[in-house]
Amino acid sequence: QVQLVESGGGLVQAGGSLRLSCEASGRTFSSYAMGWFRQALGKEREFVAKISKSGASTYYADSVKGRFTVSRDNAKNTVYLQMNSLQPDDTAVYYCAARWVLATTTPNDYGYWGQGTQVTVSS
Repeated sequence: QVQLVESGGGLVQAGGSLRLSCEASGRTFSSYAMGWFRQALGKEREFVAKISKSGASTYYADSVKGRFTVSRDNAKNTVYLQMNSLQPDDTAVYYCAARWVLATTTPNDYGYWGQGTQVTVSS
């Protein structure tokens, strides 16, 4: 079992930055690959970024590539999403999710989810 708690969301102007954190409970965090997803009002949940168990491998949605960076600190049971050059289209609730061993880009593949944190980017 893994419990996830996101933090770091907020209101930021276009061009600004935020860093989201997702802290996991349990002693097996390093066995889980992690994903970040977002869901804007009235839209489906979409993939943002994923990171392997060790942190050696990352992958991004085209819409955030070059602006967002996913990382993890297994000693702290935490995964991060650094978001730079934020735009109004990035406004959404951001969720972290955990999947045993391998990360994918499909939300339904993940068994554990945080409660989400709101990111609002004003123009």
